[in-house]
Amino acid sequence: MTNILDTTKPVRAGEELDIPKLEAYLLEHLPGSKGPLVVEQFPGGASNLTYLLKLGEQELVLRRPPFGNRVKSAHDMGREYKVLSKLCKVYAPAPRPLVYCEDESVLGAPFYCMERRHGVVLRRKLPEGLKLDPETLAKLNRSFIDNLVAFHHIDYTAAGLADLGKPEGYVGRQVGGWIKRYEASKTSEVADMEFLKDYFPANMPPEVAGTLVHNDYKFDNIMLDPADLTKIVAVLDWEMCTLGDPLMDLGTVLAYWVEPKDGPALLMHAFGPTAMPGSMTRRQLADYYGERSGYDTSNVLFYYAFGLYKTAVIVQQIYARYVQGFTKDERFAQFDKTVAALSQEAARAVNEGTL
Repeated sequence: MTNILDTTKPVRAGEELDIPKLEAYLLEHLPGSKGPLVVEQFPGGASNLTYLLKLGEQELVLRRPPFGNRVKSAHDMGREYKVLSKLCKVYAPAPRPLVYCEDESVLGAPFYCMERRHGVVLRRKLPEGLKLDPETLAKLNRSFIDNLVAFHHIDYTAAGLADLGKPEGYVGRQVGGWIKRYEASKTSEVADMEFLKDYFPANMPPEVAGTLVHNDYKFDNIMLDPADLTKIVAVLDWEMCTLGDPLMDLGTVLAYWVEPKDGPALLMHAFGPTAMPGSMTRRQLADYYGERSGYDTSNVLFYYAFGLYKTAVIVQQIYARYVQGFTKDERFAQFDKTVAALSQEAARAVNEGTL
């Protein structure tokens, strides 16, 4: 089944790394390492860039901000490195970080390297040769939520992450912050985004708890055991991890969770096999999370809509970089249509009152 493991491709044009400088840095800061250095790129992801480094016989994963990045707070490599250095000791799916470099003369931006884990990543298109029967998918859905619940119940103070953020007032800060990010990245007027900008500040629910939140938990950010596709061996992309309301994480999950009844534009937004037979509906998923976590999910509609809005803002930021010529990745050329589809669904949800 090795053909279903997550694989790399040649580095995309415009996202190449300075191999001689990087190799020299790694040989100096990783005792016992030997060259030569070979660099490949993981094809998934549209925010921070992820590369596979083959340093002699050693394999590492490198993370760096996107080229042309203007939102420093959203791509803080030092913060991501700190989170993983603490989290990997108390949460098995968190990869172990190995080295952090803040010297921008090496690659033009801060970066860090971590251990490589091997497994299966489920994206919009399943790996060739992989089949998921309804029973396996139903069990995977439960594992997916159980893992999130376990993460939300980590004692972050004991883990040394109490200074990662301020849980109190988190929802309000998120609402205000993401509205500002959207305004800074707008390339055209989108009516539903304007409607939501007014809706969220006026309809914020009381916060239910203060926990660690991942902020981008979805199928293509988890890695599965190829021998048991219901077992999670890694959780990836920790760039937005902080302390806050766990239901904001649930809202993000729901925003990525498309169903068969959703329109074509939303179905194109799938991040995994959520619309396949055996998968939960958004309502079932929200109810299961509430049952397993013990948190009150009665206001889940707000979190779902905000998850869609936040995702739309992230997509808009990427689209703005494409429009401005900072990335030539043609995957991003139609991202304005994704912004419209996500905001339309969020407006529908709050107007109809249904997931």
